[in-house]
Amino acid sequence: MTIRHLFLPFLIITALAAEASAQEFDKYFEDRTLRLDYVFAGNAGNQHIHLSEALSGGVWAGRRHNLDTVCLEGNGRLEVLEKETGKVLYANSFSTLFQEWLSEEEATKSDRAFENCFQVPWPRFPVDIRITLYDLKGDVSASLTHPIDPSDILIRPVPESSPSYKYLIKNGEPSQCIDLAIVGDGYTEEETEKFYADAQRSVDALAAHEPFTSLLEKFNIVAVAAVSQESGVSIPHSGIWKKTLLKCHFDTFYSERYLTTGSLTAVYDALSAVPFEHILVLSNTTVYGGGGIYNSILTCSADHPTFPKVLVHEFGHSFAGLGDEYYYDDGFNPMYTPEKEPWEPNLTTLADFGSKWADLLPPGTPVPTPEDSIEKENDVRRIWNSIPEETRKRLNSHLGVYEGGGYLSKGVYRPVQECRMKINECEDFCPVCTRAIFRTVSFYTSTAE
Repeated sequence: MTIRHLFLPFLIITALAAEASAQEFDKYFEDRTLRLDYVFAGNAGNQHIHLSEALSGGVWAGRRHNLDTVCLEGNGRLEVLEKETGKVLYANSFSTLFQEWLSEEEATKSDRAFENCFQVPWPRFPVDIRITLYDLKGDVSASLTHPIDPSDILIRPVPESSPSYKYLIKNGEPSQCIDLAIVGDGYTEEETEKFYADAQRSVDALAAHEPFTSLLEKFNIVAVAAVSQESGVSIPHSGIWKKTLLKCHFDTFYSERYLTTGSLTAVYDALSAVPFEHILVLSNTTVYGGGGIYNSILTCSADHPTFPKVLVHEFGHSFAGLGDEYYYDDGFNPMYTPEKEPWEPNLTTLADFGSKWADLLPPGTPVPTPEDSIEKENDVRRIWNSIPEETRKRLNSHLGVYEGGGYLSKGVYRPVQECRMKINECEDFCPVCTRAIFRTVSFYTSTAE
C-alpha cells in the first residue's frame, strides 16, 4: 500500500466533517486574521505574560475545522473563548524560545523578556483570549485572559510590507492547504534571486524526503524576499554583527550552532503581504546551524553543505512537534521528567507509553529494547555510510523502545536506533515520526492519516 493510499478510505467522512466545521467557523469567525503580540518575561521561578498589541491582518490562512482542539499539547496554548459561556471557539498549541530558555542556568540568575506573535481567526463579536504556559511537569506556569473587541478602534492594521514574493507551490486556497512562508534574513536587494533559488532548494529538500514527498500537494509554499541592509547574519562568537531585517544570530543560549531570532514581530511584519501558518527563515550564511520551535518558527543556514538535511530535521520540530532523539548528559537541566510523558510523539519516559507507539510494536518486543551490537560498539554517525544498506534500514525501521533521547542518555526513550531526528547521516524518518507527520497534515487539512 502506498503512502497516498492511506488517505483514500476516509475521504467521504472527512469531506462531511469539513463541511460541518466550515459552518461552525462561519458562525463565530470572519475570513480575516487577528494577530496578537505578547511579551513573555520572567525567570526560572516566576513567569509573566503581557499583551503588547492586537493587529488586523489579511485573509485567514489557518484551519476551519478541529477548531477547539489541538494537534499536540505543546508547551503553551492560545484559546479564543466565547464571553458568555467560556466555550472554546478556537485553540492552538505552541512552544517558545522563552520556555526553552527557562531550562538554561541563566534563567536561575536573571530575568529576560521575549517577543511572541500568534494569529487567530477574526471573531465576529467580543471574545476573551486565554494564553497559558506550562512547565516541564505540565503544570500551569503562567496564564493571562484578556478581552478582544473586534470593533476596537485601537486594533491597528498589520504594517504593510513591500517585499516581492512568489509562490513556489500553490495547490489551492489558503483555507484548503497548509500555508508555509519562507522568508530570508541577511539577503540584500542585489541577492533577491539568490534568495529565491535558496527557497526553491528548501522545497526540493522537503520533496526529497518522505512523507513530505507524498504530502506536498497539501501545501502552499510562498517565498518572501525580505531585504536586509547587509549580507549575512550575526555570528557573535566570531565578533560579527550584521544589520539584518530579522536579526537572526548564532550563539543562542551560548550554543554556537543554535541559530534563531528573537525579533518575531519583525518576522510577522515582513510576512504581512501573504497568508501563512508556518514560518521558515533562511539565513544567508555558510555557517552550520539552525533551530525549530513547534508552531513558532524555523531558522536554517542556507549555504552550509548539510542544509537539506538540517532543514528537514528542523521542520520536523517546527511543523510536527518531533523531539530530538540524540542525547548527552552535560546539560544544566533536563527538559523531561520521569513522571510526565513528553508531548513530543517520538519520545517517551514510559509514564504513559500506551499513548505513544505501543500500538506499533511487534508482539513480544522487550521494553526497554536492547540495542544492536553495532550501536553499542560504534559511533554509528561516523560510520553510517560504510554500514550495509540492509543494516541501515533495520536501524531506521525496527521499532522498539531504545533508551536515550531528548538530550538524556537515561530515562527518555526513542522508537528506533537511528532516525532523521537523531543524526544528519540518516536520511529517513522512522515509522513513528512518519505517522506523526501524517497526523499533523491530517489535523490541518481534515484529511485522515
